[in-house]
Amino acid sequence: MSENPVIPQYTENEIRSLDWKEHIRLRPGMYIGKLGDGKSPEDGIYVLIKEIIDNSIDEHVMGNGKRIDVKIDEKRVIVRDYGRGIPLGKVIDCVSKINTGGKYDSRAFQKSVGLNGVGTKAVNALSSFFRVESFREGKTKLAEFNCGELIVDAPESDTSERNGTRMTFEPDPTIFKNYRFIHDFIREQIKNYTYLNSKLTIVYNGESYASRNGLLDLLDSKVTPENALYPVVHLQSEDFEIAFTHTEAYGEEYYSFVNGQYTTQGGTHLQAFREAFVKTIRDFYKKDYDAADIRASITAAVSIRVVEPVFESQTKTKLGSSEMEPGGVSLKSAMLEFVKKHVDDYLHKNQNVADALIKKILQNERERKDMAGVQKLAKERAKRANLHNKKLRDCRIHFTDVKKDERHDSTLFITEGDSASGSITKSRNPDLQAVFSLRGKPLNCYGLKKKVVYENEEFNLLQHALNIEESLDDLRYNNIVIATDADVDGMHIRLLLMTFFLQFFPDLVRNGHLYILQTPLFRVRNKKETTYCYSEKERIDAIEKLGPKPEITRFKGLGEISPNEFAHFIGEDIRLEPVILKQDSNVEKLLKYYMGKNTPERQEFIIDNLVIEKNDLDN
Repeated sequence: MSENPVIPQYTENEIRSLDWKEHIRLRPGMYIGKLGDGKSPEDGIYVLIKEIIDNSIDEHVMGNGKRIDVKIDEKRVIVRDYGRGIPLGKVIDCVSKINTGGKYDSRAFQKSVGLNGVGTKAVNALSSFFRVESFREGKTKLAEFNCGELIVDAPESDTSERNGTRMTFEPDPTIFKNYRFIHDFIREQIKNYTYLNSKLTIVYNGESYASRNGLLDLLDSKVTPENALYPVVHLQSEDFEIAFTHTEAYGEEYYSFVNGQYTTQGGTHLQAFREAFVKTIRDFYKKDYDAADIRASITAAVSIRVVEPVFESQTKTKLGSSEMEPGGVSLKSAMLEFVKKHVDDYLHKNQNVADALIKKILQNERERKDMAGVQKLAKERAKRANLHNKKLRDCRIHFTDVKKDERHDSTLFITEGDSASGSITKSRNPDLQAVFSLRGKPLNCYGLKKKVVYENEEFNLLQHALNIEESLDDLRYNNIVIATDADVDGMHIRLLLMTFFLQFFPDLVRNGHLYILQTPLFRVRNKKETTYCYSEKERIDAIEKLGPKPEITRFKGLGEISPNEFAHFIGEDIRLEPVILKQDSNVEKLLKYYMGKNTPERQEFIIDNLVIEKNDLDN
């Protein structure tokens, strides 16, 4: 008989109450979502910036302050607004006492973003340095904190500064390990704020951003006139604003906002718009077209203002509200009323747009029916392969496992050849890291129709592994990592894979899921120390540090790196370079330039930038 297990004591001594900063630091995910290190636009360091700017935005929305200054250097963030300033006697409370704020009733902040008095406190608790300064009617109050602990409580003093608030913070490196700010992500954030607030100017590191035409400016930055099948339709009322057009691109592309907040995961307002748009179009043309044919290739932006919005998390990325205000009209019916009236009126008055739209719907219908047979065969093939897919070595936890916190770390490595995939497979974390092995170079799919995704076995199996055929909602891995050799062939494979994703699944790239794995080019070591170098400069620095005459190994391919070594490169210190689709990027132009026929522009670029190494001349 085995001994009885020891049952831990459960007494008053085991009950512990955490203070506000302890709780935030112990459970940061409850307040800012995933931590991350800055490689994804949804990482915690960007949520910290957003929480501070949100308060300034709310001041602006209420008519206080037309400018916000944001300055970010390597580690430090400074946000200065010109609103009313925090009441001086409550400066410390507002940044350090949980559930303290001026937004609990709808009198002071009617349709605000920062609702529950948590955001700024979370930034304070998760920062190694946090300073708040309030300027109000010629007086100022300053306080400084370290990890939420008050260290400076300066007395009120006179000031000549304009009314407003200045927040300064540095994310705690013990929580956000090896973090770095990617300025492209922050610019996107800032531009989105300006699109939703036409009278606001945000100055970011000396560059001014403003928008006079709201969502029309946003869509103009996303779709060029030559790519739009008809001019962007821009409609608005007091609580609703929409802009939309159709292109030849695949998928549906949406940008949704609530009270000026970018809801990256959509929510009830976006679903209401999608349904309302389909119903309005069916009623206008008096025909029951398939919803997929109506929405395919749409690019749209939707903004809504509601009283006391309910979000599904503290990060406010998905709206859960079903009403325009507590006890008021349903959000769904309000959206339908707005879309039906304004879109229907617009189409009646603009016959050219109505003609272009019906032409696109009929084209989508034809393509869907043409693909039906191909899809059926491909699904059967994928189903058979799913039973024993030699290309995929799956992991246990997926991005769709919403109850598991680790799901944000779920990763699929796309590798070339058996040797590379073998090294990664042996050294990976089988809980969170899957491997998909390519057979040589994939097909260049630029300019091809989506049928190729189903007809090409490798693309079909990759699509199936990712589970993105219907939508990104079912994506099985949060991080899709292209892991190829750092040589010419490896670079070519990277381009071919990026072409596949940009051509057929651009949302996957836009939403920050695609990365390039950075692997070391050199190993420099002596008897005591080993350094892995990712560039020529790092190699030179390592030689100087380890000298004299250290052993230098040049890694020509991933397969040359042993599984034991590879574990370091895909573990906690993994180096990933995000594939960023900038706001003003034209996907069609990019793909044509890099992956189209040999264009004169590309030929000229190659000739102008061709470098012949001296060693090659000597041979």
